[in-house]
Amino acid sequence: MNARDRDGEGRARSARPRDGLGRPLAYGEPGVERQPEGVVRAPAETVAQAQRLLDAGMPFHAHEVFEDAWKSGPQAEAPLWRALAQLAVGLTHAARGNAVGGARLLRRGASALDGPDTGEGAGGGGPYGIDVPGLVRWARELAGRVEAGAVVEAAAEAPRLASPPDRPVPL
Repeated sequence: MNARDRDGEGRARSARPRDGLGRPLAYGEPGVERQPEGVVRAPAETVAQAQRLLDAGMPFHAHEVFEDAWKSGPQAEAPLWRALAQLAVGLTHAARGNAVGGARLLRRGASALDGPDTGEGAGGGGPYGIDVPGLVRWARELAGRVEAGAVVEAAAEAPRLASPPDRPVPL
């Protein structure tokens, strides 16, 4: 019987390597470096880091960046970061071939983003330049395609988090 892997504080934590979609690989196989947990970032840094990971086809890792923001940031901003994490996990499940879970999480994240607690501005944008309406449209559209049987490649489906440069960001 193998003892469970533990982190420095003694919590169970798998040391197995993971692929770009966060799936565990066999011990000894080369994997993708994990995102460090508990990193406090400025909101703009959170968005930029998550976008890099999404563009690289690593939505599972982007979800961890959003999770850090939701757990370490101001309580009032938690719904925004949690909704973005749900979108990233939805994309992760869709790319892994889990259509039911992927569509469900994409819709859940879209509904949460569409709500009043995410800081959507009167001009239709969102805090920190996040394109809230665009992300809601992207998530709902992708959820429909996933349910219809679309094969999802994470990097090709990565959303743009920030508002397009030709559209002013509401203050």
